[in-house]
Amino acid sequence: MRLYVIGGQGQVARSLREAAAGDNDIVFGYAQRPDVDLARPASIAQALAEFRPDIVINPAAYTAVDKAESEPDQAFALNRDGAALVAAAAAGQGAPVIHLSTDYVFDGTKDAPYVESDPVNPQSVYGRSKLAGELAVAAENPQHIVLRTAWVYAPFGTNFVRTMLRLAAERDSLRVVDDQIGCPTYAPDIAAAAIAIAKKVIAGGWQAKFAGVTHLAGPDALTWYAFANDIVRGSALRGGRSVPISPILTSDYPTPAVRPANSRLSTARLASVFDIRLPSLGSSLADCLDRLVKVQRGEIP
Repeated sequence: MRLYVIGGQGQVARSLREAAAGDNDIVFGYAQRPDVDLARPASIAQALAEFRPDIVINPAAYTAVDKAESEPDQAFALNRDGAALVAAAAAGQGAPVIHLSTDYVFDGTKDAPYVESDPVNPQSVYGRSKLAGELAVAAENPQHIVLRTAWVYAPFGTNFVRTMLRLAAERDSLRVVDDQIGCPTYAPDIAAAAIAIAKKVIAGGWQAKFAGVTHLAGPDALTWYAFANDIVRGSALRGGRSVPISPILTSDYPTPAVRPANSRLSTARLASVFDIRLPSLGSSLADCLDRLVKVQRGEIP
């Protein structure tokens, strides 16, 4: 399978590179700036034409959620226009596209996990730009799979796990929001699932049931406060510093962008259509913390 990924350094893009490196069935290519730039349409089309992918995965995005409130043009340029260019370039090669999206397309007012058919109502510039990207991808390539994920973390990049560990090392106590709930999702798990989906599509040929939105998120739901406790507790078991954590309300920690109070995503479609179920938070977080310990010891880069 010839797999081409847009982006090189993001959490999911890097996880895809790692996963593909250990898979002899994958011929892997990826795009990163300055050679390939979502702001330069010709560079995308040329890269895909030269590589001749069987399938394209696009996790690249503008992800500075709060900064997007003051930079809407930049957010839409990457999350809508860039996504459209990638989908169109993939269609030009006759290749399906797997596009990564977000729980921020919902307003968070539902009192149960969101399913793919629930009405969307993004409350932030970031959420609106990602929703626009979903629609653009669908318009540009009929062979599209949009994977909405949430609360992404990894042993690298900027994410909640690494932030909590840094703050626990620097401060004597932490205060963390306890009235937002979601499904933490490990980037290597996202990568493994995306590759499994890609293989299924290529091996059996495109089927109409693949098209559209599928939720891809961890199976365990909890608040940021509860997640922080799991992180610090797990770190302490590995020799890290343990500090007390106090729950606070979203109103106690105002941010420029509105976050959904409920980010839980139902993954029933992921299981029924693609036969994929992600590992538990316990096992994925343990893997993440183990890797971070090895990085600290200099055992892995």
